[in-house]
Amino acid sequence: MENNHAEEKLAALGLSLPPAPTPLGVYKPFLIDGKYLYLSGHGPVQDDKSLIIGRIGDALDIEQGKLAARQVGLTMLSTIKTHVGSLAKVKRVIKVLGMVNCTPDFERHPYVINGCSELFAAVWGEENGVGVRSAVGFGSLPDNIPVEIEALFELY
Repeated sequence: MENNHAEEKLAALGLSLPPAPTPLGVYKPFLIDGKYLYLSGHGPVQDDKSLIIGRIGDALDIEQGKLAARQVGLTMLSTIKTHVGSLAKVKRVIKVLGMVNCTPDFERHPYVINGCSELFAAVWGEENGVGVRSAVGFGSLPDNIPVEIEALFELY
């Protein structure tokens, strides 16, 4: 069984998927173990393969941070489509870990990561698109990206 509506829901959002990133270090971007799909930390890759750059609370405001988190979600969807074949093969989101590159006084990490979580809920529905989650702040992230997200999914 597959969730054939996932691809349709993504198309209805009118959002484009950036190219799936290739590892710049010694790691796999994804790993399938039985019925579980693990995605390594992803950054906000844009359609031209460039990254959104900047620290939230400094170069970027909270809304730009939320959009960056949505872009990370789109990048993750691209990895799934490229390597698994279809978003319809995902049964549900199990866990999301959102890391926010922000100033020490920034306190709204969950709001920023909602950019990704809301995307997943729109694609796979409220029941299957929302899993458990952590949203935390970091003093820096690779290449000064504003958001990095890793996730665990259950496959059909």
